[in-house]
Amino acid sequence: MMLKEERFQVILNQLNQAQKVHLGGLSSILNVSEDTVRRDIKELADQGLLKSVRGGAVPHSPGPHHFKDRVEYGNEQKKIIANKALTFLKNDMVVIFDGGTSAMLIAQALPKDIRLTVVTNSFPIVNILEAYESVEVLFSGGRLLKNSFVTIGMESIQFFRKFRADICFSGICSIHPELGVTGPDYEESEVKRAMIESSKDIIALSTTEKLGTAEAYYICPTDHLSTIITDQPDDLEEFDIYKSLGIRMV
Repeated sequence: MMLKEERFQVILNQLNQAQKVHLGGLSSILNVSEDTVRRDIKELADQGLLKSVRGGAVPHSPGPHHFKDRVEYGNEQKKIIANKALTFLKNDMVVIFDGGTSAMLIAQALPKDIRLTVVTNSFPIVNILEAYESVEVLFSGGRLLKNSFVTIGMESIQFFRKFRADICFSGICSIHPELGVTGPDYEESEVKRAMIESSKDIIALSTTEKLGTAEAYYICPTDHLSTIITDQPDDLEEFDIYKSLGIRMV
């Protein structure tokens, strides 16, 4: 009979291969009861190694959650995403930028003569756009979430509800076809939801490793996204499930 640590390794290996595991399937592979598998999954979830969901588990989003660590993480992939995102911008648009590091790279790459109204809760993005004469910046008040350098809370949520933006650029922590768009912080996720509800086109900025993962706090259904911009070509087989939901992959 397998030791518990061996079962843990099998569960994580299966999850890595399939991006989702079910209690029944693991029970057969491990030759233990579903209750034992459920307890194993709970323990792995408590260690932050996966996300427990009804009937099984899905991966957590990889990478750090603190803004300072995220700035350096996957920087080359995020630059690819930012350059693709620039093609969606036209003069005189109203654009919501969230506090993600991918959104920050879009702000850094904006043409100096572009005319935009940018609505954001991100201190780093406000600092960047201060140098852009033709970009009007509307900044959300509220409480500072220190590990992300964004404002959160009811004041911030009500602020974003005042807009009908052309585009929302949302740096996504996790996207899953069934479990939706999710994030690791409750209050920041509530603000992201208000941003999305106030925008015509929702453009998710996501490295491919974040697809098929989930975090604890729900933001919106995956099919609310208009477009997902990734660091890869748009014809990967793993993108088909998102295309079937009517989402443009770029």
